[in-house]
Amino acid sequence: MCNEYERNIDWDEFARVMQRIELGLATDQGPDDLPRTPSIRISDTGTVLRASGNGVELAPMSFAFPPPRKGASPVFNFRSEGRSFEKSSRCLILASAFFEFTGTKSPKAKHRFTLADDPFLAIAGIWREFEGRPAFTMLTTEPGPDIAPFHNRQIVVLPPQDWSAWIYLSRPERELLRPLPEGSIREELVRPAA
Repeated sequence: MCNEYERNIDWDEFARVMQRIELGLATDQGPDDLPRTPSIRISDTGTVLRASGNGVELAPMSFAFPPPRKGASPVFNFRSEGRSFEKSSRCLILASAFFEFTGTKSPKAKHRFTLADDPFLAIAGIWREFEGRPAFTMLTTEPGPDIAPFHNRQIVVLPPQDWSAWIYLSRPERELLRPLPEGSIREELVRPAA
């Protein structure tokens, strides 16, 4: 599943989207709060959009929950089906693309996925505090038609018109936590398999 994404988002474009969807960002935040980076992996610091007071804020957090028990892996993807997130701290992971890997031998083929009609995307997530340090994980669902040829699961990608609904859970989860329609996500091969 998705264990790497990139964030190459133009601040002015981001601000225009936030204004268009009327999601009030903290006025003291700017480009330094959404730094560009070509690769964010498990345990790296990522930036999420979360509720704060009467609006939302950009907040740096660690990508992945710590392992739930000794010998387990960090929780970087979290299955959404059959769960309620009403009492969870919800967030949006802002990205310009996410990556999936195919093949059985290393190095595996690396595929880059972007939204077909937008320069960046948001992934539905939840966040928690662990020993005073915030961390986030990405929610997953069954694969849509654009992802099914590459993986048997996919992260939940939300279009801007659904961002507020996820952060404030103002619509039923089943309407939000699902794959996008065919043709919504583009794929490009970044690295072929060995």
